[in-house]
Amino acid sequence: MNENHRLKKLMELLHFKTQKDFAIALNIQQGSLSDILRERVNVSNAIKDRLEMKFDVNLTWLEDGIGEPFFKKKPAVGESREGVPYFDMSLSDAKEHMVEEQRAEYLVNYLPFNDCTAYLPVYGDSMHPQYAAGEIIAIKEITNYEILQWGEAYVVMTDEDSNSLRTIKLIFQHNDDTKLILRSSNPNFKGDTVISKKNIQALYIIKGKITRNVI
Repeated sequence: MNENHRLKKLMELLHFKTQKDFAIALNIQQGSLSDILRERVNVSNAIKDRLEMKFDVNLTWLEDGIGEPFFKKKPAVGESREGVPYFDMSLSDAKEHMVEEQRAEYLVNYLPFNDCTAYLPVYGDSMHPQYAAGEIIAIKEITNYEILQWGEAYVVMTDEDSNSLRTIKLIFQHNDDTKLILRSSNPNFKGDTVISKKNIQALYIIKGKITRNVI
């Protein structure tokens, strides 16, 4: 059994009745999931991340068949299951996907942001003063790219066709509905970046920020 077969097994273990429902949960097209299950393509790192983050999937089992399909308790996370995972990493270091091989450092149980997907530290000055280096942002995954809040800040992750961007930017409407305009809030970072929606691997709205003494 290879990892494509094990992905199909995960769909059964997670009680998804259709490939469509499983594809929606993984934020991919149904056709892309079908290609994986038919072994036309491999399971991408982005999909593996979502399996691990959303369903506690043991990636060692998925890739090599070693151990159990699911973690009973995620490594490096506190005993409490309440809260949102904090990842101590830079987006610029994530060459292919958001969390790479890292586990969450701990869970942040801060009620106003407990509906978020993750917490990340801010690196760099492109979003200063709105988000300064050293601050911690709370992000929530967006799956419908047709309903966006123009002028708000997002974590944007794109595929190789858009240079594998991993960035925090303000998003604005483009004249072409299939594209988005990305812009820094720091006036010293001039010029816009235009991307196609089809090249987005993952998109997270920034719901707010907290300081380290909150966590």
